[in-house]
Amino acid sequence: MSLTNGIVLYAVLWFVALYLILPLFVRSQEEAGEVEPGTPAGAPDQPLMKKKLIWTTIAAAVAWVAAFAFIESEILTVADIATVFSRPQ
Repeated sequence: MSLTNGIVLYAVLWFVALYLILPLFVRSQEEAGEVEPGTPAGAPDQPLMKKKLIWTTIAAAVAWVAAFAFIESEILTVADIATVFSRPQ
């Protein structure tokens, strides 16, 4: 895997992890009992973004290491995938 491929893979995994982690630990203003005027009641009371960004970075790093190990081990190659999808003649 080249450096560019590794960076792109990490970026993709980071954003996937972010979208998975963002809804965690969310408590709405309505559940907290204090709705700020001018905001919807379903808006987060405390978004905890710093904590979520740290966990996103850790999760993406773990996923990247697993993906890197799988790719570099060549357990599954492009040739293997091509044989699965090739049509018998």
